[in-house]
Amino acid sequence: MTVSDEVTYSSYLSLDELLNAQHPATEEHDELLFVIIHQVYELWFKQILHEAGLLQRRLEAGNGAGALATARRIAKILKTIVGQLDVLETMTPRQFASFRPALGTSSGFQSNQFREIEATLGKRDFGPSDDPRLAAAIARPSVYDSLLRYLNVTGWEVPQAALDSDPAVSTHGDLGVLAVLELVYADDTAPAAEVCEGLVDIDEGLQEWRYRHVKMVERIIGLKLGTGGSAGADYLRSTLFSPVFPDLWDVRGV
Repeated sequence: MTVSDEVTYSSYLSLDELLNAQHPATEEHDELLFVIIHQVYELWFKQILHEAGLLQRRLEAGNGAGALATARRIAKILKTIVGQLDVLETMTPRQFASFRPALGTSSGFQSNQFREIEATLGKRDFGPSDDPRLAAAIARPSVYDSLLRYLNVTGWEVPQAALDSDPAVSTHGDLGVLAVLELVYADDTAPAAEVCEGLVDIDEGLQEWRYRHVKMVERIIGLKLGTGGSAGADYLRSTLFSPVFPDLWDVRGV
C-alpha cells in the first residue's frame, strides 16, 4: 500500500462529503443547528434499522442473549436522540421563526426512515404510501412477529395461526398469544421474559421520543400549524401513548 492509498480518518468517514452536506437556506445563525440535528436524527434512524435487522435474525434463531443485547443497544440509541432535543430546545421561538419560512413544505412528518422504523417494529396502520421501503417493511414480518417465533423455537406454544398470519396485518390482541405471554411473565427472571422486557424498553424509548418531540414543538412554535401544513403539536399529541408492542403492555393487566 502506497502512502496515497492509506486509509485516513477523513477518508474512512467520508468527512469531505459529510461536512459539506449542510446547506442552510438562509444566513440565519441558528439554521445550521437545525439542519445538523435533523441530519444526525436520520443517521441514528439508519442505525436503528440496521440493528433491528440483527435483532430479528437473533430472535428467529432463538438467540435470546444476542437479541437482548441488540434490543438494549436500540433502546440506548433512542435515549441518545431524546437527549439531542435538549440541544434543539436552546433555540428560541424567535430564532426558529427567523428561518422557518425557508423550510417551505418540508416537515419531519416526511421522514421515511422513521415510518420504516415503526413498520419494522410492528405498526401497521399506515395510510397509502409511495415509499417502497415502507411498503416492503409492512409486507415482511415485524420485530414483534420475530418475537413470537423466538418464543416458539424456545419452547413456548405460540398459536400456529399467529405464526402463520399475514405480516401486513397486525396480530396484536390475539388471546392465545396473550395467554402465552402471561406464562412467559410468570417467571420474570427467565430469558424469554427478559427478551420481552428488552422490547418494552424499545417501545418506551419510542414513546418517550414522541413525548419530548411534542414538548419541543410546543415550546418552539406553540399551537401554530407545522411546516408543510401539518397539524403540528396537535397531531403529535394524538400519537402519544400508542405502543408498537401493545400485547407486551396489555399482558401486565392480565
